[in-house]
Amino acid sequence: MRLRALLETDALGLRLLGGEDELDRTVRGVMTTDLRDPSRYLSGGELVLTGLAWHRDAADSEPFVRILAGAGVAGLAAGEAELGDIPADLVEACLHHRLPLFAVHETVAFATITEYVVRQVSGERAGDLAAVVDRHRRLMTSGPAGGGPEVVLDLLTSDLDLRAWVLSPTGRQIAGAGAPLPGPLGATLAGHHLAATRTGRRAPHRAAVGGTTYSLFPIRNTGRGAVPAARDVRESVLSDWLLAVEADASDWPAARLDLLQGVTQLIAVERDRRDAARTVRRRLAQEVLELVQAGAAPAEIAARLRVAAPVLLPGLGVAPQWQVVVARVDWSASGQAAAAGEIASGPVAQALLEEILVDPAVSGPDSADRIAVAHTGEEAIALVPLPAIVTALPESGSEEGDAGRADGEDADALAGEPGLHADALLASVREPLSAGLADDGRLTLGVSAAVHSAEGLRGALEEARHARRVAAARPGRVCAAGHHELASHVLLLPFVPDDVRRAFTARLLDPLRDYDRRHRAELIETLEAFLDCDGSWTRCAARLHLHVNTLRYRVGRIEQLTGRDLSRLEDKLDFFLALRMS
Repeated sequence: MRLRALLETDALGLRLLGGEDELDRTVRGVMTTDLRDPSRYLSGGELVLTGLAWHRDAADSEPFVRILAGAGVAGLAAGEAELGDIPADLVEACLHHRLPLFAVHETVAFATITEYVVRQVSGERAGDLAAVVDRHRRLMTSGPAGGGPEVVLDLLTSDLDLRAWVLSPTGRQIAGAGAPLPGPLGATLAGHHLAATRTGRRAPHRAAVGGTTYSLFPIRNTGRGAVPAARDVRESVLSDWLLAVEADASDWPAARLDLLQGVTQLIAVERDRRDAARTVRRRLAQEVLELVQAGAAPAEIAARLRVAAPVLLPGLGVAPQWQVVVARVDWSASGQAAAAGEIASGPVAQALLEEILVDPAVSGPDSADRIAVAHTGEEAIALVPLPAIVTALPESGSEEGDAGRADGEDADALAGEPGLHADALLASVREPLSAGLADDGRLTLGVSAAVHSAEGLRGALEEARHARRVAAARPGRVCAAGHHELASHVLLLPFVPDDVRRAFTARLLDPLRDYDRRHRAELIETLEAFLDCDGSWTRCAARLHLHVNTLRYRVGRIEQLTGRDLSRLEDKLDFFLALRMS
């Protein structure tokens, strides 16, 4: 906007005291200050508002105005509330430095002027940016991409002072302008977005995290695989990208909201281009899967793998090992579409598995270029060449590491093995995906061991499928199981009939639970710790912060209430299985 426009707005109550020839200067912002030297906060083009608290005598005006003129400010507006009439020495200094000077009537608040200037400047910037976005959209839809999502995000930052990031449904950063978004924050924002989408609330969704407000805009898939708007939201909620903007859009004018919607459409065009690049990898996975399931000769499967390896592992030529990952998304019957079985879960699981298999430490939309995922029926099946991805295990003692061991994987046994480990795959995505699955969806995932040849792929596929069924027998919205669990008691527990499980656990544990309720004796906790310490009195007492004699008393009480002997292996095993099944 121009300085001249300020004089033409009666509500601002401004009087021009000097600088009539400079009224065509452009105002790019507004700043209020009473500092003697505000230069460190000036970048040029501002309308500076001051209450004149810095003015002590006539000698103060010249250095103050000289600093403003040197910083390239557009003009100065001085309030009359502090000193009444504007000092003549200030008028003279502004005339000398050719700096337009306005007097602000004492009845006009600086906030009124600030709001007016910001609204006008933002509107003009938005109009300019809208034209740029529209031109960029036309270029992208008719020819090669013009730099990807980063280009338009840079425009949002430079022209509208908006920081924004494009996130996957798990919160992984795909694009951003400026500093990257921390991984946990991205996951939290994605969870807010998925939860709001499932409730049917209109976008943009508002999320307040750590004292900062974000507005979340969905980026709908516009390509050939896009889900029609009339279909169930569950078919797209776990695969759509989102645009996270560090601002509260709840009071934005319609023009700015329309602009951001245009930005999401622009990014959707770019996503469609990049999704098309997955077509070859998906087709390779589908061809290998069909050969494996049809019982084709190993030589035929090996020939197809030789074709796939250079695509998935550029420069390596062959893959020394392969792993198979199976995922499935199940929705409980809810609504007409679900009752009719019309929710296509296979494509949803395919897109989700492609996202899950991306290393969470890697950002960008092309980081999944070594992953081949097919879908058959309701399952998604990934063919993962090694060393395509190596997902590190959570550190020992961390919450994620404890969860992994609770699911039955031995961290020490896995630490030396390359490739994917079941629970580590879900460590960074469990929170947002649980929000998207809400109370009627489940994601289960199984991971095979690495195999070294085509002959092993059929067994790896069955192993991954069986591991997924083990995961499906567990509680929770997002569950995984690995091949190691198929060689332990964990394989058997999910398939014990419910009535047998209840009777077995009740016979052993109910007396202890009843006693704990009456006496707060913590016998169940003591039993768990004793078994986890392999019956070591010293280690168990240290873990529970008890004296060894107190521990011996508690264990004696457990044996008395249950009629079992915790020095016998058979009784230890019974208690262990009862705790696992409870």
